Amino acid sequence: MKSLSAIVFAFLACSALTAPSRAQPLSFKDGERFTFRVSWGIFSHAGDITIAAHTEKLAGLPQVRVITDTSTQGFIRKLYRFDGRAESIFDAKDGRMLAASASTTSKKKNTRAMAVFDYEAGLVRYEDFLRPDRNAGIPIPPDHPMDLITSLIEARAWNLKTGDRRPVTVMFDDEFYDLTLVAERIEHVDTEAGECDALVIVPVMEKEPKGMFKRGGTVRVWISQDEKHLPVKLEVSMKYGTGTAWLTHYHPPTSPVAAR
Repeated sequence: MKSLSAIVFAFLACSALTAPSRAQPLSFKDGERFTFRVSWGIFSHAGDITIAAHTEKLAGLPQVRVITDTSTQGFIRKLYRFDGRAESIFDAKDGRMLAASASTTSKKKNTRAMAVFDYEAGLVRYEDFLRPDRNAGIPIPPDHPMDLITSLIEARAWNLKTGDRRPVTVMFDDEFYDLTLVAERIEHVDTEAGECDALVIVPVMEKEPKGMFKRGGTVRVWISQDEKHLPVKLEVSMKYGTGTAWLTHYHPPTSPVAAR
């Protein structure tokens, strides 16, 4: 099950930290939730991904918490049990990342780490609870970070057109990557809710590829081109295979998502 393991971890890696090109409030609203069914090879339901947003206050400061849960399901779960959770907390006013945590549980390997953003010191306080020798202070890039899967979904509010390019900075584990989100093409997609035209957006690493990008891995998101602009499909491809996440349920926020 090495190939499935790589795909599942790659989906969770989309919850690593990224930076938009400028500070701005998130489009995510309280109560908004996306549910995806993950298919892999001949398995139409290999896992589930749920992304949910909640607004809250800490010490009187408004925040947005985005939680991503990933797990294997059905027959695949009997062979390879995997559960992962990533939480990212943002300042509700300007979209700055304040903290992020991620944990995974599987038969062969567990992980648990946290990153806290100290903007005064200009450092990310990275702590690996299972491997403390990896703890570090990492300089914060010039832009304000968010997680990659959130960044991909945020693209719905950017009014991107075919050919547009938007720089982002991604933190995979304890390293920052410079990526570009490329709006490649419009593609007709048959989704759970019916057929629609969707804009295909691909993050690419153009300079000194590393990690999954050096190994030929790719990530794609399909954003519907109707009035909802929903991420109807996510895809992670690696040399081991391709995992596809289909949007099966969308719970809207209490207030509409504004285009920017």
